[in-house]
Amino acid sequence: MRAMILAAGRGERMRPLTDTTPKPLLRAGGKTLIGWHLERLASAGITDIIVNHAWLGAQIETNLGDGGQYGVRLAYSPEPSALETAGGIAQALDFFQDQPFLVVNGDIWCDWNPAQAQNLASQLLASKRQAWLLLVDNPAHHPQGDFRLHPDGSVTDSIDDANATAAEARGLTFSGIGIYHPALFTDIQRGQAARLAPLLRQAMTHKQVMGAKHDGAWVDVGTPARLAQLDRDLGSRQ
Repeated sequence: MRAMILAAGRGERMRPLTDTTPKPLLRAGGKTLIGWHLERLASAGITDIIVNHAWLGAQIETNLGDGGQYGVRLAYSPEPSALETAGGIAQALDFFQDQPFLVVNGDIWCDWNPAQAQNLASQLLASKRQAWLLLVDNPAHHPQGDFRLHPDGSVTDSIDDANATAAEARGLTFSGIGIYHPALFTDIQRGQAARLAPLLRQAMTHKQVMGAKHDGAWVDVGTPARLAQLDRDLGSRQ
């Protein structure tokens, strides 16, 4: 199985830190954010990985090289300007050899085990669905959530059930970790900027999206304050 780490964002909310350093190379717990991902993927046996980049992308390639220091094989998908999530994935689609693949946002920290990904990809193929999403409890900065997870593992965008509980109505937040079938992106022109959320919502209307909730640690490292807190938390674990 192959994977992609999304690393092309400008990181506006992380400024001034990201004025000189791409967000995935910011450090927490003694490692870069992207380094945590690479170590976890390598431990799970996922060693063919592509990284997209735009802002200060040369720093990412210089820092990571061919991935040998992490026990992986890295390829890169440079973007002259960031193509958004779906556009960046579509640009790199040939890398995945027409098979389901794992995508991880470069600016999160999560202890989910990617060793589960291969089995989940097989389930995706068997059920003829296009996406599997890892969902988490809504953080304080995103209390409304993104999607609803149903007992059968399907994921939808809106609440149609008048009997839904308050907890269900709030939904869950997309973690930035997902497994996708290439067919989800076939209508996106290469080099075209495109967001992921509209694609997922369209697929949800056709019951093409499944998912699961992660009850472990997850951080959207979106501000300097959250980065500093993550650094403290990881330091205390060590």
